[in-house]
Amino acid sequence: MNEKPHNNYNPKTGASRSRARQVVPIIAGAAISAFGLSRKSKSGLALAAAGGALAYMGARNQGERELVAHGSVLLNSSPMKAYLLYRNFEDLPIFMRHLETVTKLSDKRYRWIALGPLGTEIRWDSEIIDEREGEFISWRTLPNSDFSAEGSVQFKEAPGNRGTILTSIFHYDIPAGRLGASLLKLLGKNASFKMQQDLRRFKALVETGEIPTTEGQSHGPRSAVTAALRLANPDEPIKRGARMSEVFNAKRRTA
Repeated sequence: MNEKPHNNYNPKTGASRSRARQVVPIIAGAAISAFGLSRKSKSGLALAAAGGALAYMGARNQGERELVAHGSVLLNSSPMKAYLLYRNFEDLPIFMRHLETVTKLSDKRYRWIALGPLGTEIRWDSEIIDEREGEFISWRTLPNSDFSAEGSVQFKEAPGNRGTILTSIFHYDIPAGRLGASLLKLLGKNASFKMQQDLRRFKALVETGEIPTTEGQSHGPRSAVTAALRLANPDEPIKRGARMSEVFNAKRRTA
């Protein structure tokens, strides 16, 4: 049986009311920043900077064990097209590089597996709290997940019929111990920067149907030190079962 959403949960912001004062400035700042960029003028750039500052101040108010990731991007697409592409969660690993798999459990529930440093698996189940086709998706994690989180993704038509502004915000509660440390490494020092990278890849996927990459381009071998650094890089997770010697040599060839 599906659990009922918490009474204090706001589906549009992806946060409980107790966190709304922290989360709302981040959402507003991201939206203002995206709107400013869509203006393509000096005044628009100033507006984008103000929005970024507002989002930054909101993020600074989070506690040590709480982490907020936010991002916004202007898409040359209709809100419905962007929504439908994003809503196919099983394909999210195409542009979210840390995701290994997303498996559908039911109409509203999904199981996620991400790879952290040295192939550490981080697992969670989520359920969709609320959604409106072509407008927004709100979700939260379920009990027995490796961590607790909630979030939302919104799709709004940009002013002047210039496409779609996608705004995403995730709120994580980081557990203590080794698992929490792995999650922090997975998200990086700036979780919003990681999210923005994912959104830029999503933008390329929406607008061109593919994601540009430099992987696979050949050059001479580089140092073992560089290979070791890449081996521990959470941005390039290693799948479980892979032989470390083979992975190390591959990293050295492409480092």
